[in-house]
Amino acid sequence: MQIAKWVLAPALLLALTGCGSVKIRQLVHNPGRYQNRTVRIAGNVTRSTGALVAGAYQVDDGTGKITVLSMRPIPPRGASVRVKGEFNSGLQILNRSFGNVIREQDVHVVR
Repeated sequence: MQIAKWVLAPALLLALTGCGSVKIRQLVHNPGRYQNRTVRIAGNVTRSTGALVAGAYQVDDGTGKITVLSMRPIPPRGASVRVKGEFNSGLQILNRSFGNVIREQDVHVVR
């Protein structure tokens, strides 16, 4: 019984850590479902722009790309990230349309 606890507990924890993650393709193809909702994505930073304290970066998860707006220092190009944030479709900032974006709430740089 003890062995089962040591094997099943880590397996269950590993399975639960992936819960709630969504593919970018799903966000792009069904934006109304995710509008103003908190989502989690994971992928690689392909483009980034900004200053020391804020900016935007693009994440590619292999199914699509999306822009992430951040009020923190942005991850470098090529970094593998996990992002949590609010999804918005058709966002306009300073007369510029960003289409589908995620407003970053939290980011974890894997490498």
